Amino acid sequence: MKKYSLVEITNEFIGKPGEPNRDKFEYDLRTEVIGEMIKRARLEQHLTQEQFGVLLGVQKSQISKIENNAKDVRFSTILRAFEALKAQVHLTVEFPGKVEGKEVLEF
Repeated sequence: MKKYSLVEITNEFIGKPGEPNRDKFEYDLRTEVIGEMIKRARLEQHLTQEQFGVLLGVQKSQISKIENNAKDVRFSTILRAFEALKAQVHLTVEFPGKVEGKEVLEF
């Protein structure tokens, strides 16, 4: 029985890096992970969506939207959510094709 790595399966069924389907898949995955991180942090602090909404100055429905579909939420709102949860956020941006393959900016 042949074994396949996750990368091999993803390349075969989603597409290779740089292809439109793969880019969309990775974008959707990242936004889902961000929403899940916010939800877990909120739950660890024993906050309801309504209580968390009060901290952010938004409605409960906006908190649900952040946790379940972060791709349709403003980046500034996501940063405010992490700030309200007292989370440290580190952002890494990579630009391909620079010296030694990649230039990395960290904020």
